[in-house]
Amino acid sequence: YVDELITVEEDEICAAITTLMEDQKTVAEGAGATTVAAVMFGKVDASTKKTVCVVSGGNVDVTTLSRIITKGLAKLGRIAKITTRLVDKPGNLNRLLTVVSETGANITSIDHEREDKKSEVGICVVELLLETRNPEHVAEIREKLAANGYELID
Repeated sequence: YVDELITVEEDEICAAITTLMEDQKTVAEGAGATTVAAVMFGKVDASTKKTVCVVSGGNVDVTTLSRIITKGLAKLGRIAKITTRLVDKPGNLNRLLTVVSETGANITSIDHEREDKKSEVGICVVELLLETRNPEHVAEIREKLAANGYELID
């Protein structure tokens, strides 16, 4: 008999796999980490009674695991992609990077596209990949950029 059915999203499973690797030094395949995802994201109330998550299976290839980790880190707020438009003038990219660095985020990648077909002439699109602490840190970065006049593109 089934009392209840609970579903979890793919990014929640990725976050669970990433957390299992970091905290428990355990590699689990997606199906094997669904129980942890359900608890991590409040789909199961584990606060009122003892809860056991059965973690099984490590059948995941390294290429897929790399993508899972990236998606898991994004769900956990440990990495963030931020995109904005800048007037293509000397110093504007430096000002953007200064604002971001003041938040304590680590910039791991910058894509500075000067010939974006959707933007007007003289405007460039900058996409930053950042290492962050948590979702609150990502929100802080986004707020600081907005407060400094940067339009965030999502």
